[in-house]
Amino acid sequence: LTGTTGSGKTIMGLHLINQGCLDGKKCAIIATEETPEDLIAQAESLGMPISKYYKKGILSIERVYDERAEYIKDVLEFAVTDIDELQSNIIGLLDRIPNGAETVLIDNIGVFSLNMSPNEFRAQFDALVHGLSKKNITGMLIMDLASDERMGGIAAYSVYGVLKTSVKDNPYTGSRERVLEILKIRNTKISIDPIRFDVTASGIVILTK
Repeated sequence: LTGTTGSGKTIMGLHLINQGCLDGKKCAIIATEETPEDLIAQAESLGMPISKYYKKGILSIERVYDERAEYIKDVLEFAVTDIDELQSNIIGLLDRIPNGAETVLIDNIGVFSLNMSPNEFRAQFDALVHGLSKKNITGMLIMDLASDERMGGIAAYSVYGVLKTSVKDNPYTGSRERVLEILKIRNTKISIDPIRFDVTASGIVILTK
């Protein structure tokens, strides 16, 4: 899942996790840009009560964002300039997934691509996708559009489906609206027409008019 800032990427990911928990599956979030508390608060404000699943252990949230922030603080304090290992260990995310997890959200994987060449990113991204498949995990990998474009869009070749969210001007109403495009779903007939949606107090709502 890729898209621009504010286009609803994280919210879509939270819907996936909430539904997985509702279905009785063990779920996990690897949060690289937000704290667990922020994600839970965001989900709760949109009618997704994931805090109860978090408290029961059905949902786990890895504090990668917190760890990255603390690491950077230490790097700056001790004048260390080599932070490539921190920024580039995509494969290592597999070790962060709890045993038995069936549904996993990684948001945002783009932060690990900052110091990578497209070739290195593709190799590590392929390994991550393969690892998820071997573990029989349904995964949603969110990557911000800027990072995706910087890597030449090569992540799309490794995954089973590609979704893209954006915010566009509607020439008929003069208003801005969020749009979802389904660019690829293997072995599935899909429409190429963009899908308009809104974010409400009950989460994402598909607009039909």
